[in-house]
Amino acid sequence: MTGEGLETTDQLIGTVLAVQANFYRVQLDVEIGEMREMREMREQNPPDPPHPLPAPILLCTRRSRLKKIGQQVMVGDRVVVEEPDWAGGRGAIASVLPRQSQLDRPAIANVNQILLVFAVADPPLEPYQLSRFLVKAESTDIDVILCLNKCDLISKEQQAEIYHQLGNWGYQPIFISVGQGINIDEPADKLKDQITVIAGPSGVGKSSLINGLIPNANLRVGEISGKLARGRHTTRHVELFELPTGGLLADTPGFNQPDLDSPPEELASYFPEARQRLAVGSCRFSDCLHRDEPECIVRGEWERYQHYLDFLTEAIDRQTHQNQQADPESTLKVKSKGKGQTQYEPKLESKKYRRSSRRTQLQELQHLYQESEES
Repeated sequence: MTGEGLETTDQLIGTVLAVQANFYRVQLDVEIGEMREMREMREQNPPDPPHPLPAPILLCTRRSRLKKIGQQVMVGDRVVVEEPDWAGGRGAIASVLPRQSQLDRPAIANVNQILLVFAVADPPLEPYQLSRFLVKAESTDIDVILCLNKCDLISKEQQAEIYHQLGNWGYQPIFISVGQGINIDEPADKLKDQITVIAGPSGVGKSSLINGLIPNANLRVGEISGKLARGRHTTRHVELFELPTGGLLADTPGFNQPDLDSPPEELASYFPEARQRLAVGSCRFSDCLHRDEPECIVRGEWERYQHYLDFLTEAIDRQTHQNQQADPESTLKVKSKGKGQTQYEPKLESKKYRRSSRRTQLQELQHLYQESEES
C-alpha cells in the first residue's frame, strides 16, 4: 500500500466519481484482493484488445470534522479514505487533497480539459451560441477541445467552410458522427489519461458520444424537439466515467445559455482573435474596454467583434447589478433581455409599488362593513 503522506495501511487515496445526497462514490488508486488475482490471470491470458482493470470503488461518507470546517467534497476531488469495509463496500472520507483546478458550473475539481460538443445540423449550428460556450470555456483557463457532431448531415464543402470560419476564431474543430461512427477515435485519443468535462447545449449528441466512448455508461439519450429544433435535457447530475483507454470523462447537466460572469476588463482575453491582436501591440489606455476608445488595437473588422460587444454589455450590466445590490440606497435594478440588451426597472422595496392582495382587500371591506353595522 503506497501513497504520499499516508502513514498507515488503513488510509487510501482515491477519486470521487459521483456525489449523491450525503454519499460519495470513490474510485481507489490501489488494487486489493481479487484485483491482484485478476491481474495475475490477465498476465497469463492477456485480452484482445487490451483494456485496463477497473479499480475498487467504495461508497463513502464524509467525516463530521470536514463538515464543521466547511470542507466541500466535489466530483473529481482526490481524497483520503479511512476505515475501508471491503465486504460492505463502504468507507469514510477523512481529508481532501489540494485541487489543481475547480469549476463551479458544473461543480467538479481537477479537470484537465473541456470537450465542447456542438452539432453542425439537427439542431443547426448557431455561431452566437457557440461563441458564448467558447468564451465561458476560455474563462476557466482550461484547455478546450471543440468537437462538431453529425458531420454526415452536411457536405464536405460545408465542413471546409465551417473549419475555415472557426480557424479564424482560433480553433481547429474535430468533425465526427456518433451515429455513423465517423472519426470517433480522434477525440478518444485526446481524452486518454486526462480528466475531461464534456459540455455543450442539449440535443447535440453528448450522451450518445459518451455511450460510444464508454459502452457500459448506458446514458439516456434525448430526442430533438421538432418545434424548437433543440434537444431535451437528459443528464441530471455530474458524474465521472472511466474510459476504457484510461482517463475519466465527466458528463454534465445540459444548459443552453451558460452564464458569463467574468469581469468586463478580462473579457477580451477569452477571445483568441483579441489575444492575437494584443500580442503584437497594446491599446493607448491600460483599462481599454475595446469599444470606442481612441487608438484601440482590438477594435476592428473581425467576425466575432459584435459578439464581444454584446457579451461586454452583459458583463457590465452584471457588474452594475452586483454593485447596486451592495448599495442599499440604489432604487434601480438591471433586467437582461438577451443578446446584450438590458433595461432598468425600479426595485419593489416600498409598499407604494405593491398592489394589495385580494385577501387584504376583502379584509378591509369586511372591516368597513362591520363598522357600518355597529354605527
